Amino acid sequence: MNDGDPDSTGRHDCPWAAERGPGPFAHRAVRTPLPDRDAERVFYEHMDAVADARERKADLLADPDVPPIAAYENEFERIADTFEDRLRDVAGEDYRAVAAAYGRGERDDRVARLVAYYTESLWRLQEHNTIADVVYCPLILRYPDSFTVNVRFAVGSVRQGVRFESPEHAETLDDDYRERYYAESSYSQRQAAEYIRETAQILREQFPDPDETSLDERAYGGIAAAAGRDGATFTDVLVAVDPDPARFDGAPDAPTLVPAGPEADRLGETLLEDARVVA
Repeated sequence: MNDGDPDSTGRHDCPWAAERGPGPFAHRAVRTPLPDRDAERVFYEHMDAVADARERKADLLADPDVPPIAAYENEFERIADTFEDRLRDVAGEDYRAVAAAYGRGERDDRVARLVAYYTESLWRLQEHNTIADVVYCPLILRYPDSFTVNVRFAVGSVRQGVRFESPEHAETLDDDYRERYYAESSYSQRQAAEYIRETAQILREQFPDPDETSLDERAYGGIAAAAGRDGATFTDVLVAVDPDPARFDGAPDAPTLVPAGPEADRLGETLLEDARVVA
């Protein structure tokens, strides 16, 4: 392992996290201050990029010549860019060295823990596309003076949302059923694409452009999502969330780790089934 650096294929490693065991940041979130319009604009641009990634995923899913896993990998690449922007905001261009120092046990300060949180989240997001029962379930909440990002991963299945089949992940099929299965899978992917494209609009509604909305309109917003795979069946869901206005007392001075919050437990029960949070 290489202490958080990407390997020659661009994939990130995370030596302190185990795929199945709880990570050091389970049930934690990052709270980031929004002290001015510039900070709000950066947050909006990141959320807009995530919405764009979701729409692009929908486009790829609707294309019968594109395997579903390619649609999710494309989304990962776009979301990874926002993670890396946050890593640079927290620790500068040398964030990989900070992650390496955390991995070796040489640093455990606020900045190192934040870098480790985002690095582990990026690694688990990268891995979850290839592991059948690991669910990616982010929770992002906007408050008047800050926002929280809780990047959760759970072992289990998704209770709600849209489901579709991927022939590339299916077991060997009988010749009599193969053609029908491919046709049904293609139809389910098109249906999922419609749902995913519609839910991208939820992101834009919950996190609007600060230059086009008043503070009252954008002060509170939130989304929770879940995406996973059970064999050849993919599941995807995204819903709006109302943050608790009384959760925090005062604005943070800098990005910091906080408890995941009651919304995380509540939405875990709503969106996930027989799931165990591992990070």
